[in-house]
Amino acid sequence: MSGLTLALDIGGTKIAAGLVDADGTLLTSSRQPTPRGNDPEKAWEVLMHLISAMTADSDVTGVGISAAGPVDLPSGTVSPINIPAWSKFPLRDRVATVLPGVRVQMAGDGVCMALGEHWRGAGRGSSFMLGMVISTGIGGGLVLDGKPYVGRTGNAGHVGHVVVEPGGPLCTCGARGCVEAIAAGPRMAQWAHELGWDAPPSAGARELAEAARGGEGVALRAFQRAADAVAAMIASVGAVCDLDLAVIGGGVSLAGDVLFDPLREALAGYARLDFLTGMQVVPATLAGDAGLIGAAALLRS
Repeated sequence: MSGLTLALDIGGTKIAAGLVDADGTLLTSSRQPTPRGNDPEKAWEVLMHLISAMTADSDVTGVGISAAGPVDLPSGTVSPINIPAWSKFPLRDRVATVLPGVRVQMAGDGVCMALGEHWRGAGRGSSFMLGMVISTGIGGGLVLDGKPYVGRTGNAGHVGHVVVEPGGPLCTCGARGCVEAIAAGPRMAQWAHELGWDAPPSAGARELAEAARGGEGVALRAFQRAADAVAAMIASVGAVCDLDLAVIGGGVSLAGDVLFDPLREALAGYARLDFLTGMQVVPATLAGDAGLIGAAALLRS
């Protein structure tokens, strides 16, 4: 095969590679667990194996990389919080060395998720959208005027650290009141347990969603609280960026109506300016493929 983009998606739990055609169709993909430990070459070896397998019988015209952040696009380095061995790892240059003469583009995973949904998923037709993931953390990316907006260093779209409750719960970033500290899956479950949710201590966001769908009171309150925080964040980002759409993926989004119904209701109360009243919130549709498709979309930018 020829004329394809090699897409790479590097995260804390898995490293994935795929081939994407000019229409944004993911033709084939493979993934491996992300190695643990302090040796940066271990994760690189996994990535090299995937690159070799994908390019063995295919000529690629470009490489798009989705990387967990923080990223530093001017230098082409990554320092993923969930891959501590890769502190300031020169990912873009290392990949370019393996595939000389091939254009290599890189962005943070939140940007690539947003780009994937914009190209082939729930964001098609929107020119000003936020794509975000609610899972163990909250991340996101912005598509403004139909193009990815990455900011000065490549880290624009870190919406999980928008403060929605000043002085609120302590976030992993060190600040208080970030939306991630309230609405990330583990934080929702923790809050519910503290309020007496009758579930095993190991029960997390998935079990909380099941309980909420069954009408359990504390679980419903946990989703209403999280939805309110997410709505406040979306309204704020929408006001700054003049958005018309927010696409939400990640494990917590699979809760469905118990998340989206209170979220939309709360958003209607926060997004009161005329230019925001038509802003929509919808679930993502590409699931685990969004990062790869979005990485390939970088070559269209």
